[in-house]
Amino acid sequence: MTFALEELRTLRDTGRLAAGYPRVAALLAELTDTADRPDAETADELRRCGALLARLHPQDVLAHHPGTPVATVAVTGHSGTAQLTDPLVAELARHGLLPRLVTGDHGAYLRDLTDPDSPLRRCAPQLTLCVLGADAVHDELRAPWTVADAEQAWHRLLDRLHAVAAAHHAGGTGALVLTTLPLPRRLTHQIVDQQQRALLGAVWREGNARLLRLTAQHPALTVVDLDPLVGESGPATDPRLALYARSALSPALLSALARETVHVLRARQGLTKKCLVLDLDHTLWDGVLGDDGPDGIACGATLRGEPYAALQRVAKQLAAQGVLLAVSSKNDPGPVADVLRDHPDMTLRADDFVSVQAGWQPKDTALRDIAGHLGIAADALVFADDTAAERALVRHRVPGAAVVPLGREPARHVDRLLADGWFDTPAVTDDDRHRARHYRAAAHRSRLRETSGSYEQYLRELETELDISPPRRHELHRMSQLSLRTNQFNLTGERVAPERMAALCADPGQLVLAVRVRDRYGDSGLVGAVLARRDGTALHIDNFFLSCRVLARGVEQGCVSALLAHARDRGLSTVGARHRPTRSNTRTRGFYPSLGFVPRAPDTGEETHYRHDLAEIPGPPGHLSVRADFEGDTDAC
Repeated sequence: MTFALEELRTLRDTGRLAAGYPRVAALLAELTDTADRPDAETADELRRCGALLARLHPQDVLAHHPGTPVATVAVTGHSGTAQLTDPLVAELARHGLLPRLVTGDHGAYLRDLTDPDSPLRRCAPQLTLCVLGADAVHDELRAPWTVADAEQAWHRLLDRLHAVAAAHHAGGTGALVLTTLPLPRRLTHQIVDQQQRALLGAVWREGNARLLRLTAQHPALTVVDLDPLVGESGPATDPRLALYARSALSPALLSALARETVHVLRARQGLTKKCLVLDLDHTLWDGVLGDDGPDGIACGATLRGEPYAALQRVAKQLAAQGVLLAVSSKNDPGPVADVLRDHPDMTLRADDFVSVQAGWQPKDTALRDIAGHLGIAADALVFADDTAAERALVRHRVPGAAVVPLGREPARHVDRLLADGWFDTPAVTDDDRHRARHYRAAAHRSRLRETSGSYEQYLRELETELDISPPRRHELHRMSQLSLRTNQFNLTGERVAPERMAALCADPGQLVLAVRVRDRYGDSGLVGAVLARRDGTALHIDNFFLSCRVLARGVEQGCVSALLAHARDRGLSTVGARHRPTRSNTRTRGFYPSLGFVPRAPDTGEETHYRHDLAEIPGPPGHLSVRADFEGDTDAC
């Protein structure tokens, strides 16, 4: 029994589990930081921890800790889902979420997902998971059956799932997760004609491919491909559970599905990590640079170096999709710089990293320095290291950072790095791909700031240009992403899913504006959004969010100034706005009053409504060049 499980049992037996819930995430994180333990053992321990936590009532935890984030997840499927509860509870708790699970009736997934009055729809879940297995097709076949019968059953299933996705888009909440259908041997080998058996495999894979392609039509839908999970976790089914419990998937596969499901939820809630911080010795290369020298380390196409070269290639692949790379290494900085520049076997070079912290300071200090240099929160970091003591230090002193355990076997480093999907996002945008370039431009701005005589001179020399106009269709995902990830300057703290952003854009009563910025160092791209609505002679700002990388440059004031001028020029009488305080947006509390807005009612601490009578409109900051075209042509709104 692990320490985590023993501690949870002690808390339960002494009646302190609800009061001690904030400790749960750290306990489960330590359980998964056993880099050299077989994954099956870790999954089993997590299931056992989930069985203990599943007995907790959310209201009991909230009575002790009212600020605990609650994750409402609805679970349904064609077959039984009881075996999914414990691993799903454990995975949610491991990410600091308080699970509230709502489970549908056995086999009633169509009613659960399409009936507006079903218990699953009424609970307004943040995520709905529908588990499918081969029986979703096989149960429609009558013996004797043919491959043509199976193909027709697949067509009917896909029609139903298309209707489910459409119903969810029309009236559902949160994300909808479906699964592909594994093809079991007990089904293929009922066909003794080997040519027809091969054809059945083709039909099945074509059905799964069409299911996966549904995500292109429905923004709220995610389809988890179970084939890679089967390859990692073992058999797709357990014959006994399939017959006696009507559970289509094996416990091991359900545990893997639970983990993937929480990755989807985390990404949809804007909890995607931004920066991967890598150790060097025994992580990016084999050997210790300080002891072995540049010629003694290995990271090339040799038996010794290939696992490390593989990790470097994966890191470069992640970086191409917007993941920032950084280094935290206990090494002298000079030799590290030499290796990153000159070593012939290195895939990653100095330019691939936005920050290299090589020295002898504690790694928790290095991580905080990296976050500060990049202007991001420490909880946006993922730290990968092969030393258990360093991982424990970071986990203890930088509790928001994710920690990746790299063990003694370097061939498993890539699997360990990718296991938790820390960088998963609903969609990768052009801004993501250019993120490293944006941070390098930020370094140029920082140097300009240091050499400027005053902050005002710095702003003038920066030559910032602000563009405000309706979004283009390809920008909607980026706007949604900004609402998910922006915390410091999000006037209400609200998140807007891609499908909701598209609906707002299509509504003629709404005014949806994209905020774009460029300066002498390059194009920062789409950095914010204003969500407003027209109501008679008034315009109401429902939300305004802006990336932290353009704050304190007058962009926020320029946006509202342009919006007020637009309202006045259209003959409107007032502009309303609202502010809802969160733990992260405290700096925005006085933003609207600073621009002439006055509260319409006393501040309750929960939400304040403001109005501006348009009598005196503040102009944009003098250093800012503003282009505002609120009625411009667009292919999105």
